[in-house]
Amino acid sequence: MKKIVKKIIYIISSLVVVLFILGLILAFLPIESKVKNKAVSMEEAATLRQNFTEAHHLFSTSDGEILFLRKWNPDSIETAKKDIAILIFHGITAHSGAYPMAGKIISSGGYTTFGLDYRGHGLSGGNRADSPGKERWIADLTEAVNYIKGLGYPKVIIMGHSLGVAAALYATISIPDEVSGLMLLSGGYEGKKRESTPIPFFQKAKILASSIFRPSKQAVEYYREDMTGANDPLFNFRYTLRFLSMMDVTELILPEHLNIPVLVAVGDKDELFEVDQVKEVYDDVPGNKKEFLVLENTYHATFPDASWEKLVVWLNNNF
Repeated sequence: MKKIVKKIIYIISSLVVVLFILGLILAFLPIESKVKNKAVSMEEAATLRQNFTEAHHLFSTSDGEILFLRKWNPDSIETAKKDIAILIFHGITAHSGAYPMAGKIISSGGYTTFGLDYRGHGLSGGNRADSPGKERWIADLTEAVNYIKGLGYPKVIIMGHSLGVAAALYATISIPDEVSGLMLLSGGYEGKKRESTPIPFFQKAKILASSIFRPSKQAVEYYREDMTGANDPLFNFRYTLRFLSMMDVTELILPEHLNIPVLVAVGDKDELFEVDQVKEVYDDVPGNKKEFLVLENTYHATFPDASWEKLVVWLNNNF
């Protein structure tokens, strides 16, 4: 009997060792990419940040990371708008520099406008396309809001686009009394059903192994045929699995007592979300200060000037 038990233990131990070795090998195998994009390294992003000469702010998070805030200043500020700041939370793969027309048109409407680069994105510090976890990501978002309030803007209105919708909701849920309004663009709880090629088993195994043995390794490629930014080295198209898996849409419900102005909008030509899918987000917004808007001739990441101008009209009507 003892011999049988020892043999079983030996076989199990051998299998564990083999799986461990195979996992290590898979974790360090190179990953083929569909996107021919030479993304910057963390060190290169730091150099670009140091050399950036346009209007911006840098602030340190509570755990010591440097985050980048792009800034668009209005030509003149009306008295009624001097206490208001708009904070843009960008979509996946992107950074604040992908929103020049939003920043320029909103600021031309008299609103001081900021764009946050998430940790590991754009000109912010941190491992590229990564976050230590959801709690740290949310802390970064809320600390950006509080930093802007500390600059002398008691009213901060968050504009979230795509992934930024989740960011805006998480931040507002975390600090509901610090957010004065929301603009939620091009984001829903689930997207359109799109044809996609199944991920081969070997590739899944590489992703899983890399995420176990090298959790900070960008092992998952974000790719779709119609995405933008492929020629921008500040865009991220490879992410860590822990970044992509840290969000839970069932948590994205605003507090029932919240009654701030909220605009939910989607383009009529959005490639990723149906109008009705975005309308579900609107339906879950509490209070009676909300508005739903379908933007004409607007895609997921391509907005004509007229769409941004409608957002300025909404801001003027509500603030």
